[in-house]
Amino acid sequence: MKALLTAVIFAVSILGSAWGQTAKPTTLADLAKYTGPDRERILYDGARREGKVVWYTSLVPYKEIGKFFESKYPGVTVETYRANAVEIAGRVLTETRSKRYVVDAIETTPGALMIFRDNQLLMPYTSRHLAEYPDGSKEGVSGGLVLWTTDRESYIGVGYNKNGVSTADVPKNFDDLLKPALKGKMGVGDAETEARIVGAMLKAKGESFVRRLKEQDVRLYGVTGPGLNELIVTGEVPLSFAAFSTNIGHSVAKGAPVAWVAMDLAVANAGGAAISARAQRPHAALLLTDFLLSPEGQKMLTEKFRYGSPVKDYGFVRWYPEKGLTTSEYTERQDRWLKLLLEITRR
Repeated sequence: MKALLTAVIFAVSILGSAWGQTAKPTTLADLAKYTGPDRERILYDGARREGKVVWYTSLVPYKEIGKFFESKYPGVTVETYRANAVEIAGRVLTETRSKRYVVDAIETTPGALMIFRDNQLLMPYTSRHLAEYPDGSKEGVSGGLVLWTTDRESYIGVGYNKNGVSTADVPKNFDDLLKPALKGKMGVGDAETEARIVGAMLKAKGESFVRRLKEQDVRLYGVTGPGLNELIVTGEVPLSFAAFSTNIGHSVAKGAPVAWVAMDLAVANAGGAAISARAQRPHAALLLTDFLLSPEGQKMLTEKFRYGSPVKDYGFVRWYPEKGLTTSEYTERQDRWLKLLLEITRR
């Protein structure tokens, strides 16, 4: 009798395990953490029934990315709202207060994602591709789930015009920025994003080093990253230590005489893929997110659009300034970095 009871208990446990593995997800939370081998099929079947995905993103090539996705998954349309992170955060918060749940999937920078995290507006999810991503690129929560995963990066470092700076004078580290030959040749933009390189210098070298840069007559321009890149291309700014690798990469592809190098720390200006906690089209939202994180999606982002990928080793040390901070802590640090940048530059 004891042996029979043991056998029954064992059989029930095996069946229970099997049922758990084959049970089909029904809710957004179930879908988000489902890891069965038929995940993609379930998501695609559901996405075709939903018909579309509403995607809020800061990605510049959003139209081309949407077309890639639609060609891979016919029957699912990408409806996009493209804006910067501040505008996306404002729109989502306004819609939430009005109980208008429009957005399904989000791809933007950590500043906005941290606000959504703090207001519990994101759905924890998994993906069969997550194991390939380093911990620093994931905002993890309990159960092996994430609130967002970095799908693309652009790195802040030295961008220079080859006709304006000799190879011998190109900085290879922060200390090289103090070379006499670079005095009066450097320029930066005045955006908070570019100011994050000051945070990297503070972390690596301290405030006294940063203040010494004032001796180099660094010029401040009222432009953001793309505008600064154009000044480097034309040679008006021979060199900048706040240049984005992606912008320089696009210019190189067009034949511009420019190049980009990393220094002690390369600030990762990252974009993360997330799911709205109130997604009305959950299958399509998860399918799009899985696509961005997949090897195929990463190949598209790196090779066609020249973004960096967190799954690749580029031979330099990446730094994620917002990692481990609360929204208020990060905002305070950004304000400090920008203030210091303004103090060490001249207009």
